[in-house]
Amino acid sequence: MSNQLSFDELLDYLDNQESQFVLDSVAAHGFLTATVIGRPLPNWMDALFEGHTSEIPDNVIDGIQRWRDAIMAELKNETPIELPFGEDAGNEEVAVDFSDESDIVAWSIGFVDAMYGDEASDWFEDEETAEDVAVLTLPMIVLSGIDDEDPELAEMRRDEDKLVQMANSIEGNLTELFLLFHTND
Repeated sequence: MSNQLSFDELLDYLDNQESQFVLDSVAAHGFLTATVIGRPLPNWMDALFEGHTSEIPDNVIDGIQRWRDAIMAELKNETPIELPFGEDAGNEEVAVDFSDESDIVAWSIGFVDAMYGDEASDWFEDEETAEDVAVLTLPMIVLSGIDDEDPELAEMRRDEDKLVQMANSIEGNLTELFLLFHTND
């Protein structure tokens, strides 16, 4: 590809795009992470751009594919996924931003969007692993605020200490989910 985007150029495109069909770079990372660690999402590119993939420049599509491949390579090399948030999550001296505009919420929304991106790709379909999947994805679901009408989830979202614990658990949970979906143990 002659005008291949650098990673920084890809992030700039995502963060400066006015289109309602393009997630910002943090939410896109959450989305791509979920497509890599969870059940196969055959139409992940169309799901990412809400069916408007044809409107996205080819070099952006290529950059997204290369980014997803890099996330997969991290996992296959048993390297924890580098998350685009959370430097302060483990620091009790610094208040972590869990507002709707925060990076951790954006990332979680992207992750949950991919998790529920296709009804044919149900993360909870296997009765033997459904409970583990529910526990391991709970932080992302709570932090996304997607299911705030559920009183238990809304209560958890109001508990700052619980949110910090959940934020700190995401990296390990991603590894566990990857192993759950991609090994035969």
